[in-house]
Amino acid sequence: MIKTIKQFSILLLILPHFVFSNNEWGKTGHRTVGKIAEKHLTNKTKRHLKKLLDGGSLALYSTYADEIKSDKRYNEFYTWHYINMPFKDTYQSSNKNSEGDLVTGINYCIKIIQDDTSSTNDKKFYLKLLIHFIGDLHQPMHIGLAEDRGGNDFRVSWFGNQTNLHSVWDTKMIDNYNMSYSELASNSKEISKKQIKFIQSGSVVDWVNETHEITKNIYKSVSQGEDLKYKYSYENMGLVRTQLQKAGLRLASLLNNILC
Repeated sequence: MIKTIKQFSILLLILPHFVFSNNEWGKTGHRTVGKIAEKHLTNKTKRHLKKLLDGGSLALYSTYADEIKSDKRYNEFYTWHYINMPFKDTYQSSNKNSEGDLVTGINYCIKIIQDDTSSTNDKKFYLKLLIHFIGDLHQPMHIGLAEDRGGNDFRVSWFGNQTNLHSVWDTKMIDNYNMSYSELASNSKEISKKQIKFIQSGSVVDWVNETHEITKNIYKSVSQGEDLKYKYSYENMGLVRTQLQKAGLRLASLLNNILC
């Protein structure tokens, strides 16, 4: 486990921004999460983020953790993007990945960001990872089954074209909806302050278990080889938008707490 990224400080400045082919929520989804979160940040948090992100937005850096997948020196962070566990389990009762998972990854990021002894470069790096991982946590297939690699080996078609269930939830439905990330963010459901507070309550583990309940229903509603079309999008795009909104609200809450 890399405990510091000082040795990568130069690399972080010059690393080309290649996007990994299987990026979670896709670029549009992750940027939507970042854009929603920005609406719910305190002024103090915004000031901290401006320094740590060199003036860039949460939306801009929301895909960073996928971009570095193109560099094998960051392979140790790969397992931080997901959790595999059986339907019968909660996160607490599941067998944990010895290489880490979404929960351990998120907690480590928070630890580094909050540590006064962490270098500025470390805080910047792990902040970018955190922004992305909160998005991943709310993509239901990232809390999927180990035997099909979170739906990557669950073969379906999308409007007649072969793909997998993971990709349908990552990108296919969002792309078919044909809204930009800023349009998706600005058209989020209007909810009350009380509802926002409720969504932001609980722990990272609570959020994982909540998403896992959604994951179970997704698996049960689709058959291997099924051709998914307009009806599937009609029945599930509302849930996609809800998950993006929850991720944005919870990301904002986390950042407000750890950067206060």
